[in-house]
Amino acid sequence: MSKYTFDLAFDKHVPKVDLPLSDQRKRWFTEFMKPFLMVTLLYSTMYFVRDDFKAAQPLLKQQMGLTTQQLGLIGFAFSVAYGIGKIIVGYIVTNKDNKKVASIMLLAASILVLCVGFLLTMNSVPFGWFLSLWAVNGVIQCAAGPACAGTILNWTTSKNYGRYYGAWSASHNIGGGLAGIFSLWCAQTFFGGHVYGMFIAPAIVAFVVAFICFFVGKNRPEDLGWGTAEQIFGEPPKVEDEESTNDSTWELFRKYLLTNPLVWVLCFSDVFAYVLRVGIDNWSSLRVTEQLGFSNQVGAQAIFYFGMGSLVGCLIWGAISDAFGGRPGLVSLIDLGLAAIPLAVYQAAKTPFTVMVSLFFLGMFAFGPQVLIAISQFAVVPKKAAALAGGILGAFAYLLGDSTGKLVLARIADSTASGITLFGHNFHGWNDTFALLYLAVACSFVLQIFVAIHEEKKIRARKKLAATDK
Repeated sequence: MSKYTFDLAFDKHVPKVDLPLSDQRKRWFTEFMKPFLMVTLLYSTMYFVRDDFKAAQPLLKQQMGLTTQQLGLIGFAFSVAYGIGKIIVGYIVTNKDNKKVASIMLLAASILVLCVGFLLTMNSVPFGWFLSLWAVNGVIQCAAGPACAGTILNWTTSKNYGRYYGAWSASHNIGGGLAGIFSLWCAQTFFGGHVYGMFIAPAIVAFVVAFICFFVGKNRPEDLGWGTAEQIFGEPPKVEDEESTNDSTWELFRKYLLTNPLVWVLCFSDVFAYVLRVGIDNWSSLRVTEQLGFSNQVGAQAIFYFGMGSLVGCLIWGAISDAFGGRPGLVSLIDLGLAAIPLAVYQAAKTPFTVMVSLFFLGMFAFGPQVLIAISQFAVVPKKAAALAGGILGAFAYLLGDSTGKLVLARIADSTASGITLFGHNFHGWNDTFALLYLAVACSFVLQIFVAIHEEKKIRARKKLAATDK
């Protein structure tokens, strides 16, 4: 261990090593893969101590006597704490070592979920304690995603960040997909089928992963005594990084986020993109069984195919952005324009095959804007402000987009409810639900036009400056 092992500062002032940039470039991929694989593993594991609650709900009702309403309140408490905490905790961890902070968050979450597991060994569960602990879990986890993304940002440039961020984004699909299966298997295999095993086992795994991720890999190449990623690849330095060298957290927030119109355009664009994603993901199973009259098995397959499409989307859209010369705004316009096609096919679908195909492509196109908008957001802020920038973006998406996609669309789609009246029109039924999804796509598309124009101007200005320097 070195004297920097437990240093949580973003800039550790590590002395420069005598290693030519050409050799740093040769070794870059090997060194980068260490933190990249760690933050991917870390964020996948984060879902083990988050989605285990979703998977455990049937057993919580059967074994612990919790009601559906109580389970809903616990989930709601997590969501509110998670959304609000993204800004507050993101602010606190700004200017810190992203990878180590994320590791500490996973470690803290694992200890808390372990406490929940032991709480559930009691014959009578104090509901207030359960709700409070799970809300604290939301606060602990809220900034881990932006922190992981920040580590990737530190190691990459505008020309190759997209592909690696997109690949990392797939970690939530992987973790979310495995969390329920793993926790239930552990409970049945090692804990006699008791629900507390669905919390204790994932917590133990998360504890080990957090410990490993803290020590393996560096948060940025400068921590090895190397140059910046831009220096290593012979690219112009990021203006925001140069201008913010001595800025405090408040100055970073005020200069690059609070007073930056593009940040707010991206936040609201992400809200509309989130409405599309949640509106399809959350209600696809119900729609194909309720409106189309298909079996519950087909309903379950709908979730699977949408999930597989979203996995593909996470993997490809960032790489496509790189192929377009680091133009995520332009690529998101293409994505959103194409998204209307599978959405229309899904609305008109009459057979299970058509439903599954359309949902696969909807998954691919619905997740694209979220990946691309995040890439655009990180491009306009200093690297050390990544956790705060991602936190603000996530807070908007979670508190506005997620709630609209779940609560508002639920009231419109519910045939027994009265719907919602907007602009003098009463939206009610599945057709009106689709109308709002089309509106969300259109609104996000319009906002992304401004982003694409800004990015193009910035790219051309950078090329002109590079040509002048030559």
